Parts: sequence; structure tokens; C-alpha cells
Amino acid sequence: QVHLVESGGGLVQPGGSLRLSCAASRFTFEYYDIGWFRQAPGKEREGVSCISSSDGSTEIADSVVGRFTISRDNAKNTVYLQMNSLKPEDTAVYYCAAGLVCSVPITTADFASWGQGTPVTVSS
Repeated sequence: QVHLVESGGGLVQPGGSLRLSCAASRFTFEYYDIGWFRQAPGKEREGVSCISSSDGSTEIADSVVGRFTISRDNAKNTVYLQMNSLKPEDTAVYYCAAGLVCSVPITTADFASWGQGTPVTVSS
């Protein structure tokens, strides 16, 4: 059974940075593509970024390109989302998910297993 745990969320001022972590266990982590999604209050869950298991290639949503970076450390069974130049509109609960497809658009339908989420609030 796939088990994912997000951490690293919190309150940050506009322009600040956070690094989210997604720790995986109970499955062969290196064979799965991992995605980051976010869901703001009253809005649908949207794909932010994903990283492939096969070659480490990445996809990034237009709304965060140039500010967010995804990376993975297979030895630690962990995927990271580095978030810089944060804006109030980045406020959301951030989820990581495991799946078999990392492509654009980054869609929830391609990811079957989900973590519980970590909240990010960008506010002064």
C-alpha cells in the first residue's frame, strides 16, 4: 500500500520561500512518478508540478514556472517542492501523489495515491 506524508508547510510572508517534502513508504518509490498538487478554499485541486521516475524529467504549471522547483531523492524516498517568491495566491493545501504518468496537463486522474496534505499560507 502506497503511503505518502507531506511536510514543510506553514505561514510565510509574500516573497518568502518554503520547501515541501513528500516522504514515501510501503512501495517501490523509484518506479512511480510523483506529483504535487494544491487546493485553495473553494477551488478545484490543481496540478503544480510532477517528476518522472524513469529519467527525472519534470513538468511545471505555468502559474509557478520560474518560482517552484521539484526534485527527488530516491535514496531517501523523498520528493521536494522548493517554492520561492511566494505570492498570496499560492495559499492552499499542498498534496503529493504517486502515479504512473507525469505529463501536461498535470491532472489528478493520473495519480492514484495521495498524502494528507500540508497547508501553506502566504500572508503579511
